[in-house]
Amino acid sequence: MKIFVRVAERGSFTQAAADLGLPKASASNAVQRLEALLGTRLLHRTTRRVEPSQDGLAFLERCRDTLDAFDELQSMFRDDERQLRGRLRVDMPTTAARAFVLPHLPEFLAAHPGIELELSCADRRVDLVREGFDCVLRVGVLEDVDNLVARPLGRYDIGTFASPAYLAARGEPRTPAELDGHRMVHYAQNFGGTPDGFEYVDAAGVHVLPLAGALTVNNTDSYQAACVAGLGLIQAPVAGMRHLVDAGLVKEILLDHRAEPMPVSLLYASRRHLPRRVRVFMDWLAECGEWNAGT
Repeated sequence: MKIFVRVAERGSFTQAAADLGLPKASASNAVQRLEALLGTRLLHRTTRRVEPSQDGLAFLERCRDTLDAFDELQSMFRDDERQLRGRLRVDMPTTAARAFVLPHLPEFLAAHPGIELELSCADRRVDLVREGFDCVLRVGVLEDVDNLVARPLGRYDIGTFASPAYLAARGEPRTPAELDGHRMVHYAQNFGGTPDGFEYVDAAGVHVLPLAGALTVNNTDSYQAACVAGLGLIQAPVAGMRHLVDAGLVKEILLDHRAEPMPVSLLYASRRHLPRRVRVFMDWLAECGEWNAGT
């Protein structure tokens, strides 16, 4: 089962075998024997990728539950959390990883040397169940979270930032009414849509101003780099921009007209038995992050 799960998650016999320290032929033979035992095809194999069949998807979820339950049984009589073992697969935005998690991660891994952490920092929305993630950290309004459990952590304050060169060339706006003639770097997970525009909050509520821009990116690092390069204003989590502000590469402007804060949530599958290593990690993550961080 463990071999089948890893092949299904990695989409490759070669990569799964490397992860498990097995010859590729051994991984392939093990899955073939499992399919013969169950009397159904679990994986569709092509020259480019391996994907679970419909029966394989159903079996994959049961396998994960079974393997997690077995790990739980192995550790149920151990009081020492240093005995926690197994792999954790987690996804979160680059900003959260860089600003909050990675600086404190050595402490967590030193306290739990039996845990192997796979940390994804994808700007796309990963499929938690299909891709085998134990939990994901999401920033923003939650969508498409059926059959998932959401644990609120707090909020990100969102500020407006520009480089000194940009402000020298175009002037520093003091109010949203002074944004005429300015431009934004737009951020979009999927190209082709209408840019979100400039958002701000006042006593009357949330407002969005259309603002032109010559560049749209779909990656957090590119978004920040474009701002540093003077290509336009960006609106981003304040905590994630702190290192650039401290270095003098960007400046926060319009402090009295910040956008609406964005919620931060942990998502995980609604399984009956959540492995203890996952619970411990999520509790640690909730504590280590300044999820209500402002300036």
